[in-house]
Amino acid sequence: MNPQVKLSDLMTALEMDMEEYQNYIDRRTGELVTVESRILSALEDGEEGELEHLADWQKEELEIAREIVKDDGSRFLVGPDKFDFHEYRQMERFIQSLTDENAANQLWRSIKGRGAFRYFKDTLHRLGLQDQWYEFRDEAMRRFVVDWAKENGVSYVDDTR
Repeated sequence: MNPQVKLSDLMTALEMDMEEYQNYIDRRTGELVTVESRILSALEDGEEGELEHLADWQKEELEIAREIVKDDGSRFLVGPDKFDFHEYRQMERFIQSLTDENAANQLWRSIKGRGAFRYFKDTLHRLGLQDQWYEFRDEAMRRFVVDWAKENGVSYVDDTR
């Protein structure tokens, strides 16, 4: 049996998803590993010489990256992707869940146009709804990573409750 992955690790992978880094689930250990995309690219392109000046603290990351590059897909699985989660859609769902019509209208206006995420969060704070939003978003994220784990055959433990 594969080790279980913590849902909190999957949620962290989703929240911390950045272009400069790639998150993987190590099916052997059940751990989330994060590797700089630049290191993976250099290894994949056969340009390991470009990595000779890595800091000592990056040596372990380099070893993990080597394992990922030579993996046949049986050990490492790319972690959940923030673009699949659609946080904007979660904002819309949150607004739809509100019973306060005035607050909902203000939040609808805040997500239209440029800077939608910033305006949404500013409006949440002004209305005192930030805690309610973060609870809503965290639960949506938890459901998303549970579905992701099931779809990818990843055994998990729910350590979020």
